[in-house]
Amino acid sequence: MFTPYLRQAAIDYGIELSEEQLSAFNRYYQLLVEWNEKMNLTAITEPQEVAVKHMIDSLSCYDTAFFAQNAKMVDVGTGAGFPGIPLKIFRPDLQLTLVDSLNKRLTFLQCVIAELGLTDVTVVHARAEEGARKRELRDKFDVALSRAVARLNVLSELCLPFVAPGGCFIALKGAQYEEEVKEAQQAIRVLGGKLIKTQPVKLPGLDDKRAVIYIRKEKPTPGVYPRKPGTPEKKPL
Repeated sequence: MFTPYLRQAAIDYGIELSEEQLSAFNRYYQLLVEWNEKMNLTAITEPQEVAVKHMIDSLSCYDTAFFAQNAKMVDVGTGAGFPGIPLKIFRPDLQLTLVDSLNKRLTFLQCVIAELGLTDVTVVHARAEEGARKRELRDKFDVALSRAVARLNVLSELCLPFVAPGGCFIALKGAQYEEEVKEAQQAIRVLGGKLIKTQPVKLPGLDDKRAVIYIRKEKPTPGVYPRKPGTPEKKPL
C-alpha cells in the first residue's frame, strides 16, 4: 500500500508524478524493505514515512535552475540511493553516478537499477575522499548531491571537488542548517564555492526544520582537497 501514500504526499508537496513514475517508486520501496531485512539500509520502513521522509525529501532539492537537460549528477555517500535514485526516476534524462564506501549497499543499488530498468547510472565503490581524486570523477559533474549526516563544512570538502566550475553542490540538511551554513562559510570559499541560496523545506505532515543548501562552484578546488580519509571530519576547514 505504498503508492497511495506517495501519490498523496507528492500532491501535497506540489510535485506531479506519472503512473509510470509511481510504479517505479513502488518497486524501489519494495526492494528497499526486502533488502533491509538482510542489511541495514534504513531505519524508516513504514510506507507513509518512506514516501515522505525518503522519496519526497529526496525530490525537495529539485530546482530546474540547477538541473539542466542531461546534466551529470553525482550522489556522494548515497547509502540506499537517496536522493540520487528518486531524482533519476523523476528526471530520467539525468546521468547519475552513485558513490558509496560500502560494497553491499552498491549490490542493492545495482539490483534497483536493473529492476527499474534505469539507464545512464554508474555505481562507484569508494570513500568520497578517494573518489574525488579519481581523474574520471574530479571536476566532472554539473551537480553533486549529498544527504549525508556530516556537517556542511565537511560535506563541502567531500563534494565540491566532484563539481565542474559553473556546476552546483546541493546539500539536504536538517534542523541545524542555519548554524552549519555560518560555520561552513570559510570552507566553501577555500574550496572554490559560493553560497547561492538556502531553501527551507516543509515536508507534508512533518513539522521538523530542514532546508536545501545550493552552493555554486566558481573556480577549481585546490589540489590538496579533499584531504586523506578521516581528516575532513577530524579537522574541518
